[in-house]
Amino acid sequence: MSNGRFKEKLESDELLEIIFDYAAEITLEHNLDRLLILMANMGRDMTVAERCILWLYDERTDELWAKVAHSMDEVRIPSKAGLAGYVFQTTKPLVIEDAYEDERFRSDVDVKTGYRTKSVMVIPLINKQNKILGVYQVINKLTEEEVFTEQDVKYLSLASSYTAQALEAVLMNIEMEEAQKEIIFKMGEIGEVRSKETGNHVKRVAEYAKLLAIKAGLSEEEADLIRVASPMHDIGKVAIPDAILNKPGRLSKEEYTAIQAHSNIGYDLLKNSNRSILQGAAVIAKQHHERWDGRGYPDGLSGEDIHLYGRIVSVVDVFDALASDRPYKKAWSINRIITHFTKEKGKQFDPVLIDLFLKHLDGFLAIKEQYDDH
Repeated sequence: MSNGRFKEKLESDELLEIIFDYAAEITLEHNLDRLLILMANMGRDMTVAERCILWLYDERTDELWAKVAHSMDEVRIPSKAGLAGYVFQTTKPLVIEDAYEDERFRSDVDVKTGYRTKSVMVIPLINKQNKILGVYQVINKLTEEEVFTEQDVKYLSLASSYTAQALEAVLMNIEMEEAQKEIIFKMGEIGEVRSKETGNHVKRVAEYAKLLAIKAGLSEEEADLIRVASPMHDIGKVAIPDAILNKPGRLSKEEYTAIQAHSNIGYDLLKNSNRSILQGAAVIAKQHHERWDGRGYPDGLSGEDIHLYGRIVSVVDVFDALASDRPYKKAWSINRIITHFTKEKGKQFDPVLIDLFLKHLDGFLAIKEQYDDH
């Protein structure tokens, strides 16, 4: 580093080493967050910059968003805004010595973070079909010249054209996963609609389940699996006759036994899938009516013999049932629900999960309000 302040320019062999090292990692990465980090780090290191922001285009909102900006949280801007928006619209690279002398520059991010943007280079990220996916924005050249060069534009454009293919593959996989999740939610709604439930019941239980899973110490990834799997918890109801499912009065012993069968029916529908989401859904379908004290169904499991997924969905499914209007009852007050959960702690429900639920009740009530039936 010159004068103890600047970094040296990269030699050709150093640049190639950076490109090959990152390209090897990028082509093997299937997680979007980690991939964006790698691609942003590659842009920063290749150009000897202080920061690199990789903006991606969101067609649904017509925005550019940066999941990864070094030392910053996610940022979203209109697709026509700022230097990034200009390059996205024109698909032409842009090199600027001092951003504050360019009227297209948006300084609000600097103001928010206390950062000072000076030199900037922005290049389009384009796939093999010549479609623009987003833009690379590298900030503050750290060599003595402090200005990005045409060579920087050339090299980063070349490297980004290779990595765009890996990015597109991951984005396509995410779209497929989202489609699968949507199908699962819709299938879950089928079971609920037949028993006069609303689609929002499925959404609420899913969000409650994810929140409780996180509070119970599960990873974000596993909590999201529970969120996606939980809508299938009552899918077995598709095989229960309407006359029993929607009977307004008390069920006979035979009718109650028929209702209980939905747990095993749901499990049998899902158990043979090799997809982790549907495997989780199978466990939840079978075990969400088990009780901590062993008096539940279908297998009379107790305590930690009941899978954590089943214990989590048991709590949140009952909460939503009590907190919502049903054809046969009005919604309970929150105080009445708290009293019931406190009474059933260690009986119907896992005591640790009940403590966590009550401790973070405000979060569950916020979800209830967000997905209210009215």
